[in-house]
Amino acid sequence: MFPTHFATFLVILVFFPHSFADTTSFVKAGYYYSANEISSSDIKSNLFTHLLCAFAFINSTNYNIFINSSEEHKFSIFTNTVKLQNPSISTILSIYSGGDSSSVFNSMLNQSSYRQSFIDSSIETARKYGFHGIDLCGVLPKKGKELANLATLLREWRIAITSDARNSKKTELVLVMTGYYLKDSDFISYPFESMQKNLDWVHFAAYDYYVPKKDNVTGFHAALYGSYGWENTDSGIKEWRKRGFSSNKLVIGLPYHGYAWTLVQQGEDGVGKPAFGPSVTMDGDMAYKFIKSYIRSFGDGVVSSYNATAVVNYFTVASTTWVNFDDVEAVKEKVSYAKKNGLLGYNVFQVGNDDNWVLSRAAQEVLDEDHHHNRRLLIIVLLTTLTIALLLGIVLCYYYQGTVTTITRLIYKLRIYLSAGEEDLNGNDSDLIVFSYLTLKVATNNFSKENKLGEGGFGVVYKGKLRKGQEIAVKRLSKTSKQGLEEFKNEIALTARLQHVNLVRLLGYCTKKYEKLLIYEYLPNKSLDHFLFDPRKSILLDWRKRVNIIEGVTQGLLYLQEYSNFTIIHRDLKASNVLLDHEMNPKISDFGMARIFGKFDLEANTSKIVGTYGYVPPEYVKKGIYSPKYDVYSFGVLLLQIISGKRTSCYYGTHENMNLLEYAYELWIEDKGVEFFDPSLDDTKSHCKIMRCMQVALLCVQENSADRPSMLEVDSMLKNEGAAVCTPNVPAFSTKKHEDYAYDKGDMSNSGFKFSSINDVTISQMVPR
Repeated sequence: MFPTHFATFLVILVFFPHSFADTTSFVKAGYYYSANEISSSDIKSNLFTHLLCAFAFINSTNYNIFINSSEEHKFSIFTNTVKLQNPSISTILSIYSGGDSSSVFNSMLNQSSYRQSFIDSSIETARKYGFHGIDLCGVLPKKGKELANLATLLREWRIAITSDARNSKKTELVLVMTGYYLKDSDFISYPFESMQKNLDWVHFAAYDYYVPKKDNVTGFHAALYGSYGWENTDSGIKEWRKRGFSSNKLVIGLPYHGYAWTLVQQGEDGVGKPAFGPSVTMDGDMAYKFIKSYIRSFGDGVVSSYNATAVVNYFTVASTTWVNFDDVEAVKEKVSYAKKNGLLGYNVFQVGNDDNWVLSRAAQEVLDEDHHHNRRLLIIVLLTTLTIALLLGIVLCYYYQGTVTTITRLIYKLRIYLSAGEEDLNGNDSDLIVFSYLTLKVATNNFSKENKLGEGGFGVVYKGKLRKGQEIAVKRLSKTSKQGLEEFKNEIALTARLQHVNLVRLLGYCTKKYEKLLIYEYLPNKSLDHFLFDPRKSILLDWRKRVNIIEGVTQGLLYLQEYSNFTIIHRDLKASNVLLDHEMNPKISDFGMARIFGKFDLEANTSKIVGTYGYVPPEYVKKGIYSPKYDVYSFGVLLLQIISGKRTSCYYGTHENMNLLEYAYELWIEDKGVEFFDPSLDDTKSHCKIMRCMQVALLCVQENSADRPSMLEVDSMLKNEGAAVCTPNVPAFSTKKHEDYAYDKGDMSNSGFKFSSINDVTISQMVPR
């Protein structure tokens, strides 16, 4: 028994090293101050794990949470906006209780009913605006009754949050707060035991120790280290630890600002020098990007220096102004400090102060370097352990009969598994990568539910991450699927030869044993339908973005039909097959149903009906005929959806008896097209007008394929305002003029084809014509 277990251990040790890695998530948070910062759409959210939207306030009458009306729109779109670049980011609603709000906060603390109103309102507000957590900012250290009441508030708050998650079936909200510097001689404090138990973490405000508006001598406002008597981050964190708060719940503050002082004696700069007060600005506060611009304005006359002892940057201007701040060197050292001392992460104040994201990228670089170092260390440890284990195994071979045979058999099976034939479906003339099944299994965390992106007739699509950090999408053919294998081979054969910015790029494939997998580039914003048909997300698609999507899809279809080496008919163009990258650029995906079409052929036919109800043209449904006008029809349907945000699976009109195409046509001929449009859209500043798009779309969905424009004509009509646009005929499948084409059950049975799906579901049924 022992030899068998030992050999099994060797296999586990070699093939599951990732199980020994540290999986603790490092918090990379940042404050976004809505009142005077950049637009939330400009935030590089992929550099953060959490973003705090600041600030909500406490009503002095009923102690409910409120957001200033002028800022409410920014809060309402914040979560969806920052998720465009980083779908996995968590957002937190920050409530301010300092400054003028401190008296209201203290009053609330002292009354149980007031605390309840505050807590209920905070949870309701966070849920209303789609936040994933709540932050309490501005709470200064306390003593006596107020200290005890703060402990009670945190306990009651956590209970309420847990109850809310249980009742709503939603993920529990994160609860965090900001904490400030304490000296060992301070009699004031925080309720550390309650904070440790009820908070997810605390942002340690590691800045503003010395500011020119209150101190008459210069000082580093955010020094990491300092001599005795000077406040600094290291001594502050040690004091928190001494008072009972754990490092693994502390997040270090990174200030993206500095301070300018006016010196009393010219040329006498540095720490502890007499100062008149602020310089440059009213309070001396300078955002990092302003500091960098200020330095550049002096050319070579001003040079910033780095104090490695205190970990801070500084410079002097004209011997009268002294400025200290954190530059790249300081930020990197502070992030390294957080890692070395077991802190949970870092928190930026404020993200909008960064200069082209230089500081945020510097912080990320430290984590990347640590990650690579840890991997190298892990490999060395594993190799050393494996070598010792193998030597031990050789020794044991002399004492345990059959051990050699057991190990040999395991190694042989392992070699068979790793070298199992991978069918080359694409020949040797492609740049596609043939991935090993083991690589994809590790990349997708064993095809876990957490990595699942979506599911269709083909099978399931998973998000994966390769060893070097590249994110991929893995499409896995369902073993029970009656369709898919042919589509799998077809997609490899077609997509491998297609290269266009508006087509999803196929990276490779895998055909291990019974598995069939396609590997694509990963697009973080999923598909267009996630935005078009979601009332909360659709507002993120303003007309400018929608025009970009329309133009991108048009260019993708033009490439397929006109500019590639062969004509491709996609046959399944729809909103869910238009994927969006981090900048919301569209890419057409899913070529499993596509077919190569002769350059000089007018049409072809098939006995296999595929596509999606609502997007399939009538000539294909009735006779199985397809041509480039098939995709023109689908594009017309998609264009109507983009300008309206409406589904093909619903009925419209006063009596709800019209499909999407009929409804659009009726409003267009009655000159009421505006009623069809998404009311949030505004085309006044765009060269591309919504009404023109509607007319072009109706031309694309006409009954007779010969009446539909080509994609070249569509492109011309959309781009050139002066180009003539014909009057469209009644659209396909209209019951008002073409009752003989209405699809009741009898019509379907007589057509020679059998259907069993509903709108927006891909169909693929093989029956004789």
